[in-house]
Amino acid sequence: MSTTPPTTSGREIANIAIPVSLEFVFILVLNFINQIVVGALGAVAVASVGLVNSLNLIPTMTLGALGTSASILVARAYGAKREKELNTVVSSALMVGIAVSVVVATPLILFPHQILQVFGASADVLKQGPEFMAVLSLSLPFAVLSAIFSGILRSAAHPKSPMVATIITTVLNTPLAIILVFGWLGFPALGIVGAAWATLIITMIKTAVLAFQTYGLYRIAGWELPGNWPSWRLVLIPLVVLAVPLALTTIFWTSGNFIYNVIAQQISNDALAVLQIFGSLEAVFFVASLGLMSAVTALAGRAVGAGNGSLAQAWIAKIKRVGIYTGIGFGLLFAASSLAVPSMFPEIGPEVLIPVTFAILLNAAIQFVKVRIALLGAAILPSGDDVKGVVIGDFIAPFLVGVPITIALAFFTPLGIYGLFMGRTIEEFFKVFFFSWRERRISWQAVADKHFLPEELPDEPTTGIIHIP
Repeated sequence: MSTTPPTTSGREIANIAIPVSLEFVFILVLNFINQIVVGALGAVAVASVGLVNSLNLIPTMTLGALGTSASILVARAYGAKREKELNTVVSSALMVGIAVSVVVATPLILFPHQILQVFGASADVLKQGPEFMAVLSLSLPFAVLSAIFSGILRSAAHPKSPMVATIITTVLNTPLAIILVFGWLGFPALGIVGAAWATLIITMIKTAVLAFQTYGLYRIAGWELPGNWPSWRLVLIPLVVLAVPLALTTIFWTSGNFIYNVIAQQISNDALAVLQIFGSLEAVFFVASLGLMSAVTALAGRAVGAGNGSLAQAWIAKIKRVGIYTGIGFGLLFAASSLAVPSMFPEIGPEVLIPVTFAILLNAAIQFVKVRIALLGAAILPSGDDVKGVVIGDFIAPFLVGVPITIALAFFTPLGIYGLFMGRTIEEFFKVFFFSWRERRISWQAVADKHFLPEELPDEPTTGIIHIP
């Protein structure tokens, strides 16, 4: 067992958190530019792309759990300097990612019209949406592979590499989308389908860049697959044990958000507009949480892999402190953004502006709580082998606490839309207390001991492991 003293460095946290946060800023910029390009085609085009993108987000985020689980296992293997385990975890995660994403993408590609009908697409949307959905769904396997590669690189001490790949693809995406959407440089004008083709091509390029960084530039891992079931089991069980609960939490989160949108729509169209404007602004200030989540996964995971539970705990304590300051800072910026709402959305009246301002200020005040929830639920508890606690919390918080309270406040009191945001706030406080209680149950040294001396993969040739340097 390692005896490394629990010393931590804020610089090392920043080296991981800042590139990850910047990466997602570029992703937000990319999405915004794509909205502008598609917006030039009219309201029906915007509606079609919006509906398809909202549906596509569910499998993308759900399968992204493979990236999170792979990054945790890679961090442990990297910290323990177990080369064979690192190789097999990386290779197996990629193979599972390809297999599962192809299975999920196939019905979206083959039956887009029927799927959009089920989700209430209008006749106008059904004229453009199905082809856009079919082409966009082709990118799902590459999006999943990108998420896995990104997690691997961050866990193996190369957090800037995914950011570089994202910057490259962001720069390339805009001209490619314009060329394919409007038919420049001799290409046919494909309309919104051109935007889908641009996304597919760019996602493929990003995957290729990340693969080159992983296998070529940094040589993080070799291609090594278990060749028989006992060896596969030793690799797949930890991957699945982490990935499935994390996928469930994503489903619970997206379902909860959908229910809140339904509630807002039942209140009024103005209430729905309030929720949409608020959500688009809050997403900008969530990037800090993403960076700190990656820092927990990488730094605590490496410490666990090295058998040093005290160091893992020290990293987590340090990152949580950084999270408080980050949450306060971003909360102040979020509050300040309320001043820009009238100029950003000049068409809205006071019936939308006032509750939007209320929602921003309320959530700005508890932004440090939201950062803590993100750290606990998406990084600390999974790294501490308590994915069960994450699933329980992410189920109880919206469906047994947040939604019932929101319905009561929104429909049985004069609060209306204000009651919706107050109900969601109560949900957030329940979740942070529940996750904090689960965290206090974790013995980090016990977790480290468990993963420092795992059941090793048998040596060749009994495993039939396929190794390609």
